[in-house]
Amino acid sequence: MARARFAPSPTGPIHIGNMRTALFNHLFVESGSNNTMILRIEDTDLQRSSAEYERLIYEELNWLGIEWDEGPDKGGDYKPYRQSERLDIYNKYYNRLIEEGKAYYCFCTPGELERDKNQTACEASSPRYSGRCRRLTGAQAEEYLREGKPATIRFKIDPGRTVVFEDVIKGRIEINSDTLGGDMVIRKSDGMPTYNFSATIDDHLMGITHVIRGEDHLSNTPKQILLYDAFGWVPPAFAHAPLILGPDRTKLSKRHGNTYIGQYRQEGYLPEAMLNYLALLSWAPEGERELLSKEEIIKQFRLERVTRANPVFDIDKLNWINAHYIKEAETARITELAMPYLIKEGLISPQEAEEKREWLELMTAIVQDSLVKVSDITDRVRIFFNDRFEPESQEALQTLKAQGTAEMLKRLKSAIEGARQVDQEFCSGIFKALQKETGIKGKHLYMPIRVAVTGQCHGPELVKIFSLLGKERLIDRIDHVLNNYV
Repeated sequence: MARARFAPSPTGPIHIGNMRTALFNHLFVESGSNNTMILRIEDTDLQRSSAEYERLIYEELNWLGIEWDEGPDKGGDYKPYRQSERLDIYNKYYNRLIEEGKAYYCFCTPGELERDKNQTACEASSPRYSGRCRRLTGAQAEEYLREGKPATIRFKIDPGRTVVFEDVIKGRIEINSDTLGGDMVIRKSDGMPTYNFSATIDDHLMGITHVIRGEDHLSNTPKQILLYDAFGWVPPAFAHAPLILGPDRTKLSKRHGNTYIGQYRQEGYLPEAMLNYLALLSWAPEGERELLSKEEIIKQFRLERVTRANPVFDIDKLNWINAHYIKEAETARITELAMPYLIKEGLISPQEAEEKREWLELMTAIVQDSLVKVSDITDRVRIFFNDRFEPESQEALQTLKAQGTAEMLKRLKSAIEGARQVDQEFCSGIFKALQKETGIKGKHLYMPIRVAVTGQCHGPELVKIFSLLGKERLIDRIDHVLNNYV
């Protein structure tokens, strides 16, 4: 029985890389039996953490379909699940390390620490703490504390030690303790724990068996293993997934475009498409198929199949996957998702969104196959809302001025006026009749008609456009073109 955790900090919107980490933890838990997923909020950065960002964490995880069994909102046997509510727990373990001589109070000023850093840099070694306060006696430390001197707590890291662990993804890792910066701070001067300390304590107390995270945490792992050793605890298995890169093969950041999962949700990407795509970043399913349902991914997912190579975030591939899922989705669902974009663009009102739902679904069905993301719908469906339009381009305008167009459009208008309904049967018959009566064929027939009723040279099938617009609006649009452009 495995226990994994996703432990975000509520200091900003969730980054794509963090969401991939959450997904890998979720897939790992779901791919086995009797496994447990824990959501822990690491909010020890009091200045930057906020309830709003915590709310966003829940919202984005729920949107992507990532579920958890224990957390701040659900409780569990190891509560509390917010680190800011666990300070008494951490105090117990600070004191234990100090009593055992494995940690000490540090009263060094920022200026002293900066001088240490500069000196070690000049000595061509890794920047490290000098160990100045390690030499203080217990009495001296007590006196400084009584005087109210600001103090951190440092954990002793012995030099020349090799920390070895077997990473599930990266294999055997060996790191010399001399590269870790010297004795590390485990409690800051404001009384809050540092990441490595709180994560170690919580992972142990919550029974975490697998720590699955990005490789940017690789440098933290030896420090945490040293803490595990100091307490006499068995470390969990560690798995560090490679970082996601931008097209220029540098770490994915704002300069590469959208990097937060919420931005993609707001643009109309479907959660199943995003889940499918994120799963493929560093993980490969068996066979050639890449379009996989969540259930199929869970069935195949194994940490051992996560590759070591850094994946590149490919927006074109994400768009291809998303377009596929939009095409396969129920039209009613895409219509519902499209409503906020149509309302925001002023194409419909909230009231019309309810009153015209059937018509809007028919409209969505016409353009659904052409959508890359749901927000694209506003550009695709403008032709159905504005009966007083101008030809979109010089090409469209020239098309209307071609010889014979005026007569052909008059005949079309007359046929529409006399039709019982404008459906597929009508369109098939009238187009054939117009070819025979006018001698105009192919695109020279269809393009002027398209421009006359939409203003555009390209778009959905004319039969579908005719059916959706209906008799009165078709006649009105043809009259508009005849009076102004032909």
